Order: sequence, then C-alpha cells, then structure tokens
Amino acid sequence: MANYSSFEEMVIYQLAREQCNQVWNLIMTTSLGQDYKLREQINGSSGSVMDNIAEGFGRGGNKEFITFLGYSRGSCCEAKAQLQRCFDRKHIREEVFLELNLKAQNIIDQISKFINYLKTSERKGSKYD
Repeated sequence: MANYSSFEEMVIYQLAREQCNQVWNLIMTTSLGQDYKLREQINGSSGSVMDNIAEGFGRGGNKEFITFLGYSRGSCCEAKAQLQRCFDRKHIREEVFLELNLKAQNIIDQISKFINYLKTSERKGSKYD
C-alpha cells in the first residue's frame, strides 16, 4: 500500500481527519448543535471517512483497501449532502458551506486517485509479502 507504514501518514487520512474536526467545530459553535438528527448524521459520516481509510489500511491487502476506500468516498459524498442541508437550514453561512464543500470534493478526488493507483500497483499489500 504505497510506501506508508501507518495510515496516519497518508494525506487522504489527514484531510479526512481535518474535515471531521471542522464538522465537530460546527457542531460545537453553530445552531447545528441543536439539530440533533442532522448533527449525528454529519458527525457519523465525517468520522466514517477517516475510519474506513484506517480500517482498509489495516486489512493489509490492496483489494480490501480499495473496498474500504470506496466506503470512505461514499461517506464523504454523504457528508457533502449533509453540509448542503446545514446550509439550507441556515446553520452555516454560504462562505463556510462553499469552503467545506470544496474541501470535501478534494477529499473525494484524492481518494479516487488513490484507488486508481492501487488498482494499477504491482504491489498487492503487506499481507502478501
């Protein structure tokens, strides 16, 4: 899985962690904290992005990692939709929505690129060493 010794070294994980922390900050500092269902959904989906990267990495094989990266990408898309609802419900300003939406799209794009890399990699993962 590339040349990473831990998932924490991966840029996609670092970006996902940053997104998760930004979502938590919104929960703690905006009216989103009072919208209990949406709050729990976006907190869960943003956390799932980083969690699935970590779990996939821990599986030790590219095929399994690609599967979990797909879950991670899907969770990031879900978080983007929930950000739209946050904006629509006036929990966040347009500037905040646009910034976070762009960051989420960047994560989606980076995960997609990494999936494509893994699909063409000669190395099949540490569990096959």
